[in-house]
Amino acid sequence: MTEAADRARALRGVVLAVALLNLAYMVVELVVAAQVRSVALVADSVDFFEDFAVNLLIFLALGWSLARRAAVGKVLAGIIVLPAVAALVMAVLKAGDPEPPDPGLLMLTAGGSIAVNVVCTLVLVRFRADGGSLTTAAYLAARNDVIAGVAILALGAVTLWTGSGWPDIVLGLFIVALNLSAAKEVWEAATEEQLAAKALAGEFDDD
Repeated sequence: MTEAADRARALRGVVLAVALLNLAYMVVELVVAAQVRSVALVADSVDFFEDFAVNLLIFLALGWSLARRAAVGKVLAGIIVLPAVAALVMAVLKAGDPEPPDPGLLMLTAGGSIAVNVVCTLVLVRFRADGGSLTTAAYLAARNDVIAGVAILALGAVTLWTGSGWPDIVLGLFIVALNLSAAKEVWEAATEEQLAAKALAGEFDDD
């Protein structure tokens, strides 16, 4: 078996494990988010679903042609936007009644989120160059979730200090920005793969 085949097999195992881990913690965050009515936790819980979907699609798409992987990469860019939409809706709804979420549950849940995403980031960074836009999507999603987890941890402290629900709304919008940035990077990587696939197929633009 070649080294490339060995790495592909290892990557498949890693992304499947990461997908299942994200699915499990998504359930945890959804339960807590429903209890404390937190915009940031809603956005982060949908982020975990995004990571689950991204890694599951990578598991299925490895071994496909460059053109098909590029097409899946663009689908993933769309999936990454979903948490942004969910957070925006929640932020608008909560703006009329900005009740502060429970800071203790926020910080406890954020600690678990950070731990899960640090593990995912560390195992995925070794394969960031493998699989093109697909593994780029997985790595960026995990990296952004580490940042979001740290921000939610800080949010708990700010909420405890201010007793206001507005920091939760602001952080939800920050997570929106993170997801839109990641979606843009994945879309650009997938577009480059599409161009490379056309070049390999001899479909050159004469203009």
